[in-house]
Amino acid sequence: MTRQRQWSLIAGTVMTVAFGIALAMKIRPEINLIGPGSQAPDFLVTNVRTAKPASLADYRGKVILLNIWATWCDPCRLEMPSMEKLSSHLKNTDFRIVAVSVDKDGPDVVMKFVNDLGLHFDILQDRSGTIQTTLQTTGVPESFVIDRNGVIIKKVIGAAEWDAPVNETLISRLLDAH
Repeated sequence: MTRQRQWSLIAGTVMTVAFGIALAMKIRPEINLIGPGSQAPDFLVTNVRTAKPASLADYRGKVILLNIWATWCDPCRLEMPSMEKLSSHLKNTDFRIVAVSVDKDGPDVVMKFVNDLGLHFDILQDRSGTIQTTLQTTGVPESFVIDRNGVIIKKVIGAAEWDAPVNETLISRLLDAH
């Protein structure tokens, strides 16, 4: 191999590495995914029952099951009764279920769904869908178990049996940890 060819190969390699580093630095914020161990980002939505603004900060110091859902989502409909049971089992604790609908329709559609299923936990709505971008969700339902310090402990994509022993035990342990 000639000396010129060697230098061309070295220069090409150095440029490729430099380009790779620059690209990695540019896209790093986009690949820094929100998940277990991350601080849950705050959001501003509307409480469907009171029509007042609500945010994650309103639940500071509580253990939270944050659920992103929609009325047209069949898996959401299937998991809601288990969320209601879990909420009922832990009603005299610092545990809160915060279910944020991303329905674009008005609150009447959401409240009909809520009333049909007999749900009593906090129902919020984000008609703009901004919360999905903020939390980097891929669809509905998607849920986050968040500890008292605002750290995401568990992320679940899809429906879950929230009153199952594994989930109730996790939440009980988080409640016991001060």
